[in-house]
Amino acid sequence: MRIIIGIMALAALAACGGGRPSGPISKACMSSGRSAANINLCSCVQGVADQSLSWGEQRRAAKFFDDPQRAQDTRQENGSEAFWKRYRSFADRAEAICR
Repeated sequence: MRIIIGIMALAALAACGGGRPSGPISKACMSSGRSAANINLCSCVQGVADQSLSWGEQRRAAKFFDDPQRAQDTRQENGSEAFWKRYRSFADRAEAICR
């Protein structure tokens, strides 16, 4: 049991790595102008995105930071249901891990 908990803790830490923003989600997060955005939070969210979304999906989702209406439009768009489910799963997971 301790091994499983240790592995889960290491996975969470890996998802929340620090350093410079290196992906589309972390870059969008840092440039969003939100008061809570900082390098640790944005790097953590990027780590979760790396585990949850393809590169193309990350680029698509990064656009939501600048244009929240785009997220709403995507959610309602025909043919975007599968992406939206993956995006919501990513967002829920990032919120739980990166708090």
